[in-house]
Amino acid sequence: MEKVLIVSATNDNNLVLANNLQNILSELGFPADVLSLEDLKLPLFSSEAIIKEDHIETLLSKMKKSDGFIFCSPEYNGGVPPVLSNAITWITVKSDNWREVFNGKFALIGTYSGGDGYRFINSFRTQLEYMGTNVIARSISVNKNKPLNVESVKQILQGFINIIN
Repeated sequence: MEKVLIVSATNDNNLVLANNLQNILSELGFPADVLSLEDLKLPLFSSEAIIKEDHIETLLSKMKKSDGFIFCSPEYNGGVPPVLSNAITWITVKSDNWREVFNGKFALIGTYSGGDGYRFINSFRTQLEYMGTNVIARSISVNKNKPLNVESVKQILQGFINIIN
């Protein structure tokens, strides 16, 4: 069985979404780990920034060991939130070969946003594809007016499992 890492950009609604997806995957017989980027407390990247190696190593190790990712993140200002962009920047700068983290792996994008989150989904899909990640066509979009549709999500997650297995 392949390993899936669910990455939550924030510790609020998207972490709830990540945990819900983890539970549904478990029901489908496919265990997954959840990692919250906010818990890592990565500093804002700059050429002079100093990072605690154990913080970035936690992220790098989990991502390198994974065959697939599910990213849960809000849409900020029509795009990718800073915490997620920052984490990816640290990965590309601190790994010996950042392509091994992303290249040839599979990803599913989910969002809990104020709206439908499609600008985030589209811009993050472009970024992941640039790094060599195979992003599946279906995505998961949840907001306060559109709760998680468990049956639909089960179909999406089963398709994701089928692709990475």
